[in-house]
Amino acid sequence: MRYYGKIDKRVHYIIVMDTETCNTLDIDGKLDMSNVFVYDIGWQVTDKRGRIYDEKSYLAREIFEWEQDLMKSAYYADKIPQYLQEVAEGKRVIESFYNIRKDFLDTMERYNTKTVAAHNMRFDNKATANTQRWLTKSKYRFFFPYGTELWDTMKMANDVIATTPSYKNFCLENGFVTKHKKPRPRVTAEILYRYITKDLDFVESHTGLEDVNIERQIMAYCFAKKKPMAKGLYEKSKRGAEYRVIKELCATISEEVPIVVPPIEKREYIQVRFAPSLV
Repeated sequence: MRYYGKIDKRVHYIIVMDTETCNTLDIDGKLDMSNVFVYDIGWQVTDKRGRIYDEKSYLAREIFEWEQDLMKSAYYADKIPQYLQEVAEGKRVIESFYNIRKDFLDTMERYNTKTVAAHNMRFDNKATANTQRWLTKSKYRFFFPYGTELWDTMKMANDVIATTPSYKNFCLENGFVTKHKKPRPRVTAEILYRYITKDLDFVESHTGLEDVNIERQIMAYCFAKKKPMAKGLYEKSKRGAEYRVIKELCATISEEVPIVVPPIEKREYIQVRFAPSLV
């Protein structure tokens, strides 16, 4: 893995992060993850090409060490022995959540970036905020500073990858579909990475930094396709953006010179009318 250590002010740096959490509740057979706490967090500084400039990985002392009963509720609690072994070997660092956040903010400042991405950012944003509020008794309520631009690689993949016939066929052939009445392709990081790498045997680690490594590559893949896509956490999907542009063009042109154009992602044809000066 190659690292690009030199900071270039012309580059738009992006921090891709991931968390692992506990306090997952089983309510009537359904998992409630609305009030989870972070025990593992990792991040990489990257760019739209997916190059790595820096990376960090931490275990939160207040949760991982001090709340051992709470850790038993972690969805991946079976990995606790692995974590303990890696801490003993010096491969994992245990730090206070205060210092973890301080290092994260220092990383943002060092690379002059306000852009942070995650796969399903809504979950990571809420998990980090929950942990911050719980540990500080709500004195400090948010993990990310005001003005941070939150990106969601799941939204990107939904617009760029999940709409393609090849991905839909890939998911259907391998059973990677939802349980809806009309099944839809799943867009977990693991399945997306299997599609990108053509490696059906790949299994996601479900540990912070290791998962960041594949989410970074998913984001870079989406940018490389140069298609319209939603990036922001609260941004609307850009699916069928080209089709909407054609419809908007039709609505603004008054002269009627009929031209039949096959719309994107539509089977039927629509009639587009252009002004005489444009044809």
